[in-house]
Amino acid sequence: MKLENIVPWGRNLSEYQAMFLLSDLELRSKIVGCGDGPASFNAEVTALGGDVVSVDPLYRFSKMQIAQRIDEVADKVLEQVKQNEKDFVWHTIPGPEALYTLRMEAMQQFLDDYEEGKKEGRYIEGALPDFSFEENQFDLALSSHFLFLYSEHLDEAFHLRAIEEMLRVAKEVRIFPLVTLEGHLSQHLKGVIERLERSGFSTEVISTAYEFQKGGDKMLKIGRGEG
Repeated sequence: MKLENIVPWGRNLSEYQAMFLLSDLELRSKIVGCGDGPASFNAEVTALGGDVVSVDPLYRFSKMQIAQRIDEVADKVLEQVKQNEKDFVWHTIPGPEALYTLRMEAMQQFLDDYEEGKKEGRYIEGALPDFSFEENQFDLALSSHFLFLYSEHLDEAFHLRAIEEMLRVAKEVRIFPLVTLEGHLSQHLKGVIERLERSGFSTEVISTAYEFQKGGDKMLKIGRGEG
């Protein structure tokens, strides 16, 4: 992955809590974030005494390189949001400028934590569907705005391999959202759920407390055995 192909747009702890319905107890569990990017989730949970490892190809780059890329694209992303303002739900976030401030604050918090986090092994370069972790190393695996969102680019087989890998390293998987970039329910969702249930996993589509992309207010929860 080239740095110029990355569009950083980080989210914070409160957004993760709303997207994944994370309880205070779950925030104290062992969590792996799959494709976290420049989110402040890891930094914030770590400050609260939690245990989070974030995995993303972005983490091959230095703090300076990531900061430079954020500066290059932030204004462009804001303009794209403004041009497509009708595609988003402006309830919790009042408008594009407030969104810009929220995202920039989250990414700055990530940058402030990044170098120390890398030394501590909290930010690891990697990508689905192949992790280097041991089996059952985590309690929760979270995937935000990657799986299902990019269904036009990633086929059903990739989704299954990625989810199976997450289930190998964690007891439970949560994926948000379940819509594509165009706002349609992913064409892979039904087939993925059927395959997982045939393999003995429990699945549940759950409405969450978070909706920013219109229609993107549900997550897929996957566990082992009967749900």
